[in-house]
Amino acid sequence: MPTAAQTRARSRNSVLNAIDVPADSPNPNIQPPSLDDDEDDETDEEEDEEGDEDEDDEDGVPGTAESSRRTYRVLTILIEEEEEPEEPEVFPPPGLKEISSLASWTVSTAKPGNGVAALRSPDPTHFWQSDGPQPHLLSIHFFKLVSIVSIQILLNFQDDESYTPTKIQFLAGMGVHDIQDFAEMTLDQPNGWHDVDFSGVGPIEQEDEENDGAEDVIDWSKRPVLRSFLLQVRILENHQNGKDTHLRGVRVFARDETQRARQTLPETKSVALPTAANFKRRAKHTEPNNINMASWMMEPDLR
Repeated sequence: MPTAAQTRARSRNSVLNAIDVPADSPNPNIQPPSLDDDEDDETDEEEDEEGDEDEDDEDGVPGTAESSRRTYRVLTILIEEEEEPEEPEVFPPPGLKEISSLASWTVSTAKPGNGVAALRSPDPTHFWQSDGPQPHLLSIHFFKLVSIVSIQILLNFQDDESYTPTKIQFLAGMGVHDIQDFAEMTLDQPNGWHDVDFSGVGPIEQEDEENDGAEDVIDWSKRPVLRSFLLQVRILENHQNGKDTHLRGVRVFARDETQRARQTLPETKSVALPTAANFKRRAKHTEPNNINMASWMMEPDLR
């Protein structure tokens, strides 16, 4: 999945290819042509026409000030688009909370300095690198039964190449002896964070498209829930039949019930604190209750 920077680079290259610029033209980062007074423009146009005729005779390539101005305007627009800052990623996603810290992480093999600490690091340049035969295993042991609704993995084919996984299997269960696979991913040159498919856990309900144009907010209460003590990631194959693998990050999410409770909590009116005057007022307006005293309920005797 191409990033925003890659998309802008492709659009810039396509626009530059569409511009008719001669092969021996100067650097594309040209300066804007100077705009002088009308009298200077007339003299410049006469000189340009004479120069253009000479250039057409010698090289056969038209060179006009208008083409240079057009090229400069297009390059200026492209540079301004590149300088636009990208929108920061919202973390954690709305309605979710990360529970990765509630588990103990272990790997089957690891190179020195590229173990669990590198995998759990928030820096995407750090990664776990295996050091042994396939399959490569990552086991996430939770200290209590958790309800998982989303899992994300971070891969980078651009930097890792043959170390990038192409086939990953996900398993879950109460322990090592009863884990079952619930998802399998086949990837082709992945870059960035990828969501694990939860269709093997349970049916995913289609959300109603009532608000057209609104932000895509997932209702996690309608998504399947994976309850387990153990989550295991098995890397079966790599690109170009690579032996070892690179995994740059794993995130495990559960529903944020506190946020959901805040959204559904009705608005409460402010209540005045009890005071001595309030107690006296309540004592004056007390109503008798309708409780009948039983025969065995007598007043206590002082002895």
